Amino acid sequence: MAAPSWRGAGLVQAVLRVWQVGPHVARERVIPFSSPLGFQRRCVSCVAGSAFSGLRLASASRNYGQGSALDHFLGFSQPDSSVTSCVPAVSMHRDEQDLLLVHHPDMPENPRVLRVVLLGSPNAGKSTLSNQLLGRKVFPVSKKVHTTRCQALGVITEKETQVILLDTPGIISPGKQKRHHLELSLLEDPWKSMESADLVVVLVDVSDKWTRNQLSPQLLRCLTKFSQIPSVLVMNKVDCLKRKSVLLELTAALTEGVVNGKKLEMRQAFRSHPGTRCPSPAVKDPNTLSVGNPQRIGWPHFKEIFMLSALNQEDVKTLKQYLLTQAQPGPWEYHSAVLTSQTPEEICANIIREKLLEHLPQEVPYNVQQKTAVWEEGPGGELVIQQKLLVPKESYMKLLIGPKGHVISQIAQEAGRDLMNIFLCDVDIHLSVKLLK
Repeated sequence: MAAPSWRGAGLVQAVLRVWQVGPHVARERVIPFSSPLGFQRRCVSCVAGSAFSGLRLASASRNYGQGSALDHFLGFSQPDSSVTSCVPAVSMHRDEQDLLLVHHPDMPENPRVLRVVLLGSPNAGKSTLSNQLLGRKVFPVSKKVHTTRCQALGVITEKETQVILLDTPGIISPGKQKRHHLELSLLEDPWKSMESADLVVVLVDVSDKWTRNQLSPQLLRCLTKFSQIPSVLVMNKVDCLKRKSVLLELTAALTEGVVNGKKLEMRQAFRSHPGTRCPSPAVKDPNTLSVGNPQRIGWPHFKEIFMLSALNQEDVKTLKQYLLTQAQPGPWEYHSAVLTSQTPEEICANIIREKLLEHLPQEVPYNVQQKTAVWEEGPGGELVIQQKLLVPKESYMKLLIGPKGHVISQIAQEAGRDLMNIFLCDVDIHLSVKLLK
């Protein structure tokens, strides 16, 4: 079998600019590193037409998951289109993205639409779930709280149905917002999103022992104010539970033993397999407090309950099909080629910030300012990005650069890989670290 040639494949050609700062800015140091595929730097020249074995390319592409940009570039078979629809890429050009957002929707004869708001505590997995529902990672994801800083919009379009996802920041109290000097958007955006919602998805991290036993007072107030909007409960990260019976107790508490207007008995059949809609058991003496009672810990007005892992595609598929069936007749809001309302620069900044949160300790990533200096298409059609990372302390700069530039090169490598799969093009990314004067 002839070995396929790699032409224009998605190698992230990243060169890092790390600034050495003493009393004065002395000199600039350039650190080359390997591509995320594991090839050495010399392999960057393969865009000119070097050939590698099909097995090695296939192995490398699987690092990005089925249906990734590498699969598209290399021509590997894609999932059955009858099961998984084609997910559009995001244009690297802001003017093209802006034009697409205002373009008249290419609706079918009988269009259907649903606006879905995702609510939950910080770090419940809202952005992870949104990315999985969309089929492409466009929202930043991190183990640290407050990764999503403002409302972001994603669009799922399948056949005659369009589902608009509003990924909101984790709901916080006014006191926490003031105490930690957080942006006002973290406080206001979840409430603003509810004003145009057709369905609310409440996400609860069942692996968090500190928050899983009740819905937060802020979330309950939001549900109470917009009680006319249908809501469903999604219990996320069920794969982290060693004892599945915990789900029975949590479901009883979070729903007050009532789902879709019906009290359910504890002896009722319970399917604990993740990714399926499950009847929730009722407590023997269901809470009958009024909606406005401040002692309430659950919400008895959920229409459905889903138990899943947002990282499991089969689990998410069940929820996605439910959302598609809930869409009502109405005009689309976006062209079918729209995946997100974010600009390319916003996506890039968010992805890099995600990597900062993952690789830097404690408060350090929250004190890094990002400035995009260059954003342009290169001579070979690649996206060339130069971004400055500004830090207030020299100790922060040392942590960000890392020993021999390891940390900053890892950040660029991971960010470049994600951006390649968002824009479906080569990415040439340069990061520079500077001390704020």
